[in-house]
Amino acid sequence: MVKKEQAIKRLLDKVRHLVRQFRKSSVATERLLEQCGLILIKDCETRWSSSFLMLSRLLEVKDHVTSVDDTMGWDCLLPSEWQKVAILKDLLLLFAEHTKVLESDTCCFSLVVPAILDLRSHLSDFSLAHARSYRDVATLAQKMSANMDLRFSCFLDVSASNFSPLAAAACFVDASVSAETLIDNDNDDIQNLLSKAEEYITRTSRSVPYQEEVTDDEDIRNAEVSEVPLQKRPRFRFFSAHRPSSKPKTSKASIRQEVQNFKESLSHANPEESGMDFWSSQSSTMYPLLKPLALDLLAMPASEAFAERVFSLTGDLSSGRRNRARITLERSAFLKLKV
Repeated sequence: MVKKEQAIKRLLDKVRHLVRQFRKSSVATERLLEQCGLILIKDCETRWSSSFLMLSRLLEVKDHVTSVDDTMGWDCLLPSEWQKVAILKDLLLLFAEHTKVLESDTCCFSLVVPAILDLRSHLSDFSLAHARSYRDVATLAQKMSANMDLRFSCFLDVSASNFSPLAAAACFVDASVSAETLIDNDNDDIQNLLSKAEEYITRTSRSVPYQEEVTDDEDIRNAEVSEVPLQKRPRFRFFSAHRPSSKPKTSKASIRQEVQNFKESLSHANPEESGMDFWSSQSSTMYPLLKPLALDLLAMPASEAFAERVFSLTGDLSSGRRNRARITLERSAFLKLKV
């Protein structure tokens, strides 16, 4: 998306030329190391994250780069261009922060919807703030926002053909983000998303029969009965075929009532507590249907970055065996870490 705005593309090309000059010159690199102990980072043009790192490092050593440029007799960036580089870095900063969080090993699926909504709000505010002073950057923010709406319609647009309420449901059961993101948000689109999430939870919870927990006394009685040897008896297959199957015990509590109780309890929830810790501390008798589903939803990772790191560690990613994982994948990763 960054390359689609020509003014921004020209600026990045000039920055890349400056970085290339430094990295090719051992004298300039040595002088930069003597002054600040850092070197410039070369980016990959197809990866916005590497471009963000390039801009961040360039701004970090701005004064030293200008000083070395003067001694080398090179053309450096103009003051207006330095300002635009700083604004472009601010535009990408929130994307870098959310990416770092979502690709971590402990981040769950419930943070996807809050992250997308936060980025949309960031792009909207950014385009309004710089609409007059830096129109090209504001236009880029608008294009990025439109692209996000298209890419993530499956999570946010309830009228989209590929919409799935799974991400919204995961966000709803996460007590640390549910109230701020969905329940207390009076936006019509968000309220429609909340309704779809509740419908999904109600439908999914009712499809899974609830089995009552067995108490310790019942365990003891069952153990005593199992110790008595059973006498063999003939199997009458005709009668057993017509025998009605025993139905599993189901909870009489309404899933809708559990959802309502959960929404009311959010006012007393600790915002610093993770969604998984919240549900682990809840009683199974209070949420017999909602708790198992909530734990399943919160167990899903936010991205495949963790799996990608495992494949990269074992060499499967680079050797073309990514879709043919070995049985000893876990052992291979363990050995690579220990060696």
